[in-house]
Amino acid sequence: MLALQMSPLEVLERSDQSAKLERSNQSAKTDPVLFQGVLESLIDGVLILTHHGEWVHSNYAAHEICQQLNQGQPSIRAVPQPIWRVCQSLIESRDLFPDHPFIIESEIFLSRLSRIRIRARWLELGDVQSPYLLVILEDCYQSLQRQSIAEAQQYNLTPRQTEVWLLRQAGYSYQEMASELWISKDTVKKHLKAIYAKRREVLEWDE
Repeated sequence: MLALQMSPLEVLERSDQSAKLERSNQSAKTDPVLFQGVLESLIDGVLILTHHGEWVHSNYAAHEICQQLNQGQPSIRAVPQPIWRVCQSLIESRDLFPDHPFIIESEIFLSRLSRIRIRARWLELGDVQSPYLLVILEDCYQSLQRQSIAEAQQYNLTPRQTEVWLLRQAGYSYQEMASELWISKDTVKKHLKAIYAKRREVLEWDE
């Protein structure tokens, strides 16, 4: 678990989504529908809690991640323990260093293709006495997929090359890629050779 000490400006710059949420605070007072629309437009999960762990609000992505982490628990709105541990670290950091804003960051490995990054910070609202906990939940594999697909388009990869590239970026070995795609290991190597050639051509052109 990592505690990052930052200036107020750096805290906002660290997360575009946090900044977007901050800018929507004023609108939320007069237009809750707009505020909800802003939350749902964010790719990552956004969870807002009180410092007592009470669930204030979440977007759909956060709800789905929390359900995944809460498997086997009766309450689907219970804050998952891995998330609450990060929040507790943030609360403790505020008690120790009240004048310094922090972002507390941690990761949960659920499986090879399921890794959740948790970032917690304080959310100050103008007319609310006690600040809320703002938790950003990032599905790292989905983020990797989006990045890999964007790269595949940039390198003009074929559909099969895109599949190989996605698995390569996820850390699959040659044999694992071959098994996943039902092709030989030599075919995997052939695809990767073509991918790297296209990638090199694009990067050299950009230079």
